[in-house]
Amino acid sequence: MTTESAAAAARATVYGYPRQGPARELKKATESYWKGRLTADALRASAAELRRSTWRQLAEAGIHEVPTGDFSYYDHVLDTTVMVGAVPERHRAAVDADALDGYFAMARGTQDVAPLEMTKWFDTNYHYLVPELGPDTVFAADSAKQVGELAEALALGLAARPVLVGPVTYLLLAKPAPGVPTGFDPLTLLDRLLPVYAEVLADLRAAGAEWVQLDEPALVQDRTPAELNAVTRAYRDLGALADRPKLLVASYFDRLGEALPVLAKAPVEGLALDFTGTGAANLDDLAAVGGLPGKRLVAGVVNGRNIWVNDLSASLTTLGTLLGLADRVDVAASCSLLHVPLDAAAERDIEPQILRWLSFARQKTAEVVTLAKGLAQGTDTIAAELAANRADLVSRATSPITRDPAVRARAAAVTESDARRSQPYAERSAAQRAHLRLPLLPTTTIGSFPQTGELRTARADLRAGRIDTAGYEDRVRAEIQEVVAFQEKAGLDVLVHGEPERNDMVQYFAEQLTGYLATQHGWVQSYGTRYVRPPVLAGDISRPEPMTVRWTSYAQSLTGRPVKGMLTGPVTMLAWSFVRDDQPLGDTARQVALALRDEVNDLETAGTSVIQVDEPALRETLPLRAADRPAYLAWATEAFRLTTASVRPDTQIHTHMCYAEFGDIVQAIDDLDADVISLEAARSHMQVARELAAHGYPREAGPGVYDIHSPRVPSPAEAAALVRTGLAAIPADRLWVNPDCGLKTRAWPEVRTSLENLVAAARTVRAEL
Repeated sequence: MTTESAAAAARATVYGYPRQGPARELKKATESYWKGRLTADALRASAAELRRSTWRQLAEAGIHEVPTGDFSYYDHVLDTTVMVGAVPERHRAAVDADALDGYFAMARGTQDVAPLEMTKWFDTNYHYLVPELGPDTVFAADSAKQVGELAEALALGLAARPVLVGPVTYLLLAKPAPGVPTGFDPLTLLDRLLPVYAEVLADLRAAGAEWVQLDEPALVQDRTPAELNAVTRAYRDLGALADRPKLLVASYFDRLGEALPVLAKAPVEGLALDFTGTGAANLDDLAAVGGLPGKRLVAGVVNGRNIWVNDLSASLTTLGTLLGLADRVDVAASCSLLHVPLDAAAERDIEPQILRWLSFARQKTAEVVTLAKGLAQGTDTIAAELAANRADLVSRATSPITRDPAVRARAAAVTESDARRSQPYAERSAAQRAHLRLPLLPTTTIGSFPQTGELRTARADLRAGRIDTAGYEDRVRAEIQEVVAFQEKAGLDVLVHGEPERNDMVQYFAEQLTGYLATQHGWVQSYGTRYVRPPVLAGDISRPEPMTVRWTSYAQSLTGRPVKGMLTGPVTMLAWSFVRDDQPLGDTARQVALALRDEVNDLETAGTSVIQVDEPALRETLPLRAADRPAYLAWATEAFRLTTASVRPDTQIHTHMCYAEFGDIVQAIDDLDADVISLEAARSHMQVARELAAHGYPREAGPGVYDIHSPRVPSPAEAAALVRTGLAAIPADRLWVNPDCGLKTRAWPEVRTSLENLVAAARTVRAEL
């Protein structure tokens, strides 16, 4: 195909779309089903209507080929586990009894059965359910969901492309099942899995699929020769199938690197590549391998993970270069739009000028359509769109909102000593023990307590003007009183105030820092029915006044036990926001760290002896390629130390991390120089404790003994068993006992029992020492 004909053939598509609906209808329906207020049929009907509405909206916007199969009640990797029949044995009875309830049991667990482990989807804030596989795993195809959703889209008269997690990525994301040796490599099951994919592909072809997208994002990470050989085998076998649709292998989040030549040679009809951020290197790499002659290229030139308007002219330049490298070039976002909010037009409280800088899923869809039109029909056909886009880009670049000279001068003046504690840990530890007088195996929680219906109602009433600030603060005080009184009665050693005044651990701070913007409807799925509204980091960051001191001090006035001050760390403030893309991330992190440093100092001055600075996103934001990690970890750990280093030796600094694999960043955890770290460990059976021990981690740690993302209430014996497992790796004088994470998503009855059981477990094991 000539360059001209490739351009003329250019079409618009997306890899996936937000699932929740404009008013988070899916969340509400699913949670109503869990509470018994909605039938399974009603839940399915609600989900089907959301899918139809999404597809119609995409088609009306100009998307030529809509994705199917990307919708999920909870998680698309869990959907893949069902599709290939890899249901863990402990969940088999529940799945056989009721497929929908069994599905949710795998995701959330039950009182009797633990859920699948949950961790971050590459370097995003989305969580997936980790497949559990072993040498005895038997796969079996179940394509009902994929075929059914394709049929729904085709019935609307739409061109549709089913999207599946690819077989290699699925196995690379898996872990050995409980009881299976940790050295077991799930990738050894590839030859057993491929016939199942072949069957699903045949079913989709029979149902009318012309193309099927197989997502292989794991291939943008560093891969061994054996893993690349598995890719070759997988797509050689799938490509050789006689009864199959055309195959589009998709990658995103980074450059393909050494996997690109493997896929370029594979007998598949198309590749989808990311050409944004570090993925921009795919352009030169694609040229180096001779392009994709005879194949379709789906070019991800609109950033699917951030919310800034696309530079349309720059994207058209990239697309023009790509025209000579493939038989057909289509235009897409760089990844599924699952990672951005639905519609910027719904925001009424953001200044109109700034709103024009923002692009959510619907706006990104329009950008993709505009670029496809310009590529196919020439730039004259989109002259008005290009002119408006240029004006928006200039407006943002020249706005005083984005630059604060005082903030920049302060950041430039930071020295290495500003990010170092005044004394080494051994001396600090002695001072803290003398000051705090805590027992062996001290107990605490991570920070938040349940956000009750009364609290949410009070917050909504305040926004709507139904109550005044004084009435709202009375409600907050009452909640803090209840939380403190319960913790004292339960016997916890280090208390928290429960964070009743906080809507979200990032948003709460963002709303009080200059340079941030808050949205009203910018919901993004974090996991299952948990949605967050990431704030927008638009300009230079500073802290006009204290943010947490008043409520922390109030809680401390209610008890003689230490109450932790609770802050969100600088890396997490970036990772769980939509960050500015007009300066290096390290520069932004330093600005946030300095603002938080002021808060830490004020907490200490107010008498707070224990201050926790949460960094759950430190591992999440780790670059996918090893070569890019040292630079990231250098500025990330410096930002944490800059936040915390100015306190006295007897002030104890905690940090917290959850739901990620920590083994490959243990040195960075050490480099934070926190006095105590608490980490998620319940689902992984204390794996992180063993990793800390193997590293020789010298400070205190609290690997979690209560999985707060499951409704299960652990018994005292179960929690005690986990504490003993932790003691096998961490000495008693350095081991804390705590939950995996904050408790805001749980209900009070299960929280009360779980924490009482946690304290009982600590006392039991303490008595054994």
